[in-house]
Amino acid sequence: MTSTVQAEPMPAAAAPAAEATAMHREAGEGAASVARFLSRNAATLAALGETLRADPPALVVTCARGSSDHAATYGKYLVETLCGVPVASAAPSVASVYATRMERMNALVIAVSQSGRSPDLLRTVESYKAAGARVVALVNVEDSPLAALADTVLPLSAGAETSVAATKSFIASLAGLAAIAAHWSQDAELLAALDGLPAQLEVAFDLDWTPVADTLVDARNLFVIGRGYSFGVAQEAALKMKETSALHAEAFSSAEVRHGPMAIINDGFPLLGFATSDDAGDDVRSAAAEFAGRGAAVHLADAANPDSHPPAIRSHPAIEPILMIQSFYRMVNTVSLRRGLNPDQPPHLRKVTETR
Repeated sequence: MTSTVQAEPMPAAAAPAAEATAMHREAGEGAASVARFLSRNAATLAALGETLRADPPALVVTCARGSSDHAATYGKYLVETLCGVPVASAAPSVASVYATRMERMNALVIAVSQSGRSPDLLRTVESYKAAGARVVALVNVEDSPLAALADTVLPLSAGAETSVAATKSFIASLAGLAAIAAHWSQDAELLAALDGLPAQLEVAFDLDWTPVADTLVDARNLFVIGRGYSFGVAQEAALKMKETSALHAEAFSSAEVRHGPMAIINDGFPLLGFATSDDAGDDVRSAAAEFAGRGAAVHLADAANPDSHPPAIRSHPAIEPILMIQSFYRMVNTVSLRRGLNPDQPPHLRKVTETR
């Protein structure tokens, strides 16, 4: 695996304290963001669920980039497991570069975006809508072009997010996708778990993941693994390691990682796992044990283990990954600073990326 060249560190005087960064502050607002989202969108979510049960789509298509696309991965597992409808991820270049015209379809498009104005995302949504698809938008900027295109708008209600690294908007997106699936499937246990999510997020943000940070301060590479509901947050964690900490991190399903990537593991190679309390989590636990047997430095957030290191909160299996990424955000903010970087201002990145 090619090592990543670290960005130039900031002068020591310019490095803020961990609690002083916008990333730390905004990640800590995840609980309040989710509470606002669920309260504000309660009637819309109930109506959408009723509509989808009365006239279910044959296909769900997600449309997103970056962190929002990782949220869409999480949503894929929710919709397929709870609602029984296949979910595909749109390739925005099909509309924006190739200008392909879609055939008529009975589909639901779920577009996830913070800004709601990336040109390729908008072209993709326009293409599917012209083909007869219903469009649901999870978007933080309520007067965005994406919101104007949507049949149903679910404002993320996360408030302004100034750090380049998205945190609270990602957490709100996860909660929004869980709420869509819960209302569509009328899953009483998941709906109840969502009601308790804001309080659990407060607890998750205070969990101590310092041993993980200690391992990653001098690391050059990292594997992040999950499966099922936790795979999307594994993708997000790997991205955040790259963009805030200049650490080459790759995300894998605990099944996929056995098909080749495991060959490069050696003594001390760091691995971070996200294990939910269900059968998918069992496979993450098994893969983590196999990595540890090869000498890897394994940290497993395990919702099924009260003595998990790092600690994880047991809840509904679909909710547990949201709690894990909340804990992770606080930790990665610390890693970035300890590596001499500023998580609010990663080099070469902007808050809004408008791809075509």
